[in-house]
Amino acid sequence: MTELDALAPSPDGVWAHENVVVRHMRGLEFDAVRVGSTVQVCHGLTSAEIGECLVPIVTAQARHVGLSQREFELVLVGIVRTTVADPVDAWATYYRNSLDELLSGTADFAPVHERAEKLVVGSVLDMGSCFGFFPLRLAMKGHSVTATDLSAGTMRLLATVAPHLGITLDTVVCDAANVPVADGSVDTVTALHLLEHVDAETGSHIVEEALRIARTRVVVAVPFETETTACHGHVRTFDEASLVELGRSSGAQFETSEHHGGWLVIDKTSTPQFA
Repeated sequence: MTELDALAPSPDGVWAHENVVVRHMRGLEFDAVRVGSTVQVCHGLTSAEIGECLVPIVTAQARHVGLSQREFELVLVGIVRTTVADPVDAWATYYRNSLDELLSGTADFAPVHERAEKLVVGSVLDMGSCFGFFPLRLAMKGHSVTATDLSAGTMRLLATVAPHLGITLDTVVCDAANVPVADGSVDTVTALHLLEHVDAETGSHIVEEALRIARTRVVVAVPFETETTACHGHVRTFDEASLVELGRSSGAQFETSEHHGGWLVIDKTSTPQFA
């Protein structure tokens, strides 16, 4: 598997990486097929149609075609890159549209970000930030924010696009179980829909690391699923009982709740309780 450079030059209307080829053809409906080992995607999406709204569309195709997590990611990148010719303009458009959808509540993930924003206090380090929409949201609201992710390419993309959005934040490439910052570096550490991507032992290490870094609070959100969503890279499921067990293992005050998935909030100091 080769490193993905989402900003690399490519011919207008065509993008290819590894076994995925995406073509933009005006007027076509979104369609994906597997031909041998190659995934071929054709679409006629406009610049107004690329954003978080793509996720359920691509997910439906992923289940139909049997996309792996890597293929899912490549298809999404290919759609963005073939819709707008200039790489930075393409991603700036995707980010603006996504933030608009998340802030307006039209994106599927909007309720998760809205609730998480209400739970954070002070400065924030976000674990497993991926594209970084949640750190961007917090930075827009005046928080000092550090986005972290294991993918160097994704953090490079976020650092490149953020100034074009007029947003300032820090980015760090690291494993969520080993973040290169000092103890008590920030007020809140968030891990939104991260733990379902790792096994239980790794997940426990991530929570321990979050508790080391946070001065005040750790906020964890997970999907409640009966089976894993493979194309999104999920390797385990969560329910209320497993969240309670994770909270108890922290040895600190905690609360669990359900709101578009499960929530675990661990408080290291006395802070206002959430509803």
